[in-house]
Amino acid sequence: MIKKLLFLGFLLSCLLGFSQRYKSTNTYIKFFSDAPMEDIEAINENASSLVDLSNMAIVIVVPIKSFSFEKKLMEEHFNENYLESEKFPKAIFKGKLVNWDGSNGITNATAEGTLEMHGVTKDITIEGELDFNGAELKLSTVFPIKLKDYKIKIPKAVFYNIAEEVEVTANLEYSPYEKD
Repeated sequence: MIKKLLFLGFLLSCLLGFSQRYKSTNTYIKFFSDAPMEDIEAINENASSLVDLSNMAIVIVVPIKSFSFEKKLMEEHFNENYLESEKFPKAIFKGKLVNWDGSNGITNATAEGTLEMHGVTKDITIEGELDFNGAELKLSTVFPIKLKDYKIKIPKAVFYNIAEEVEVTANLEYSPYEKD
């Protein structure tokens, strides 16, 4: 009887220790501005993210200075004039996965939460696709952001060079998170 109780205790402790948290291992964030005079694209592979399946919470942190542009002058203007990355160094999404039951396979999903960027926090809903197999989680989405919603001003001199709405593409890969 004691052996059975010890075994049951061991089994329960293993189940309680099972991680439902996933940490990003590979991130790709791109924004694309399609404007009359020129297209602008920047890529960031230095974001970090956590997903907690016990409550379906998700957090994504994107360091603004890590966006890489084809032209260095664009990168400089982006950081100094538009996103003011010294003052606002990160964009942060905090939310919940609202229509995903945690099942394996590829499925459509929605995240609802807030996006904080350039000192402004706004409610946002993001549609995307999740691919889950128990050991790995992959998230993919494409969504628009209106610059005026985040008080990002476009000078009249470059109005035709920068779109008022940019397209954001995010692909994030996760693996189980283990505390050290």
